[in-house]
Amino acid sequence: MPEQTQPDNIAADTKPPLLWMQTILFSSTLLIALIGVPWYGISQGFTWTGWLGFVLILGANGMSITAGYHRLWAHNSYKAHPILKVLFALFGAAATQNSILIWASGHRRHHRHVDHVDNDPYSAKKGLWYSHIGWMLRDYPASADDFSNAKDLQRDKIVMWQHRYYLPLVLFMNIAPAVALGFITGHMLENILLAGVLRLVVSHHTTFFINSLAHFWGRRPYTDENSARDNDFLALLTYGEGYHNYHHIFQNDYRNGIRWWHYDPTKWLIKTASWVGLTWDLRKIPDFKIQRAIITMQFKKAEQALRNRKGADTNQFTAFLEQEYQQFCDHLNDWNAVSQRWVDAKREHLAEQKDALQLNLAGKKETLQHNLHKAWEHATLRSRLQELEYALKMQRKRLQMLTLEIA
Repeated sequence: MPEQTQPDNIAADTKPPLLWMQTILFSSTLLIALIGVPWYGISQGFTWTGWLGFVLILGANGMSITAGYHRLWAHNSYKAHPILKVLFALFGAAATQNSILIWASGHRRHHRHVDHVDNDPYSAKKGLWYSHIGWMLRDYPASADDFSNAKDLQRDKIVMWQHRYYLPLVLFMNIAPAVALGFITGHMLENILLAGVLRLVVSHHTTFFINSLAHFWGRRPYTDENSARDNDFLALLTYGEGYHNYHHIFQNDYRNGIRWWHYDPTKWLIKTASWVGLTWDLRKIPDFKIQRAIITMQFKKAEQALRNRKGADTNQFTAFLEQEYQQFCDHLNDWNAVSQRWVDAKREHLAEQKDALQLNLAGKKETLQHNLHKAWEHATLRSRLQELEYALKMQRKRLQMLTLEIA
């Protein structure tokens, strides 16, 4: 008789068991926020101090996730002073999104396996509900702890301190600020509802929007190889995390919103902290690489528009697009060559400095002439790189106009 496969199929379709602690936490706080907060507002009324406490603690939670958990620990996009790291660890625990170690290692898996239905912990391919909160409510294999990609975090004393004492820190940081505000203002229940419960619910779901909505709603100016989108409205809710398409292609940049007009208070915090020595080694993606990504997407859009176009001038547009693409390739080749020369020149200069120090043979006149020559070479290379960046910007504008004409 053939083997019975039905039980295996049924088992495969069975959902993993519920994680009751997370389920109770999310559902109970949401119910209190939806019922208790409006009831108090109608029956008693909220004070401006209550709303101020809500905003300040919500901001501390949110920025600890975005600047701390995300850009500092998950992506190593900058380095931070221990004082700042401790603050991020404390208010990150108040956000109740798991320890730094678990959060960051899971987020690194998300970037490595983005959109993979099995390996991405909160894959958008499994739907909006799953990527928003469903992945945390059941014991899915993709969400299991795996710190093999977080050896650097396991060497961080502050990360491991928070990981070991995560539960007491969560309890203290969720209760103490609200209770302290209650004693100060004389409105205990108001602050427990606003700075305690409502703050936690808003902090949770605005963060979760990046896992869910930011993979379904928005534009993709930098890459279409994953589902991440840029969304200005989500950036307003998440302290700048809404520029998600950019982030998924350039994840190590300390900025998500790269233009001055982009709303990204997280990058402003990191940059401002660098002025007083609390952050340093801020990593930025070269503008040429950003322009390259944008133009690559513009070529894809222009080619798609050409395939859909029917007209006598289609061949003319095709020839122009091919000419632009050849020029684009030439710019990339020039950039690679000049960049390599820049790297070689820096390496050579460092080697010469080391030899001069070891041998102590560099005369003052010869050294001055040599340094002037090297500075001139570096200035020439820098000017050439800037010329190539400008050439790409001009090509991007031409492609924008071409795509509009084709459409």
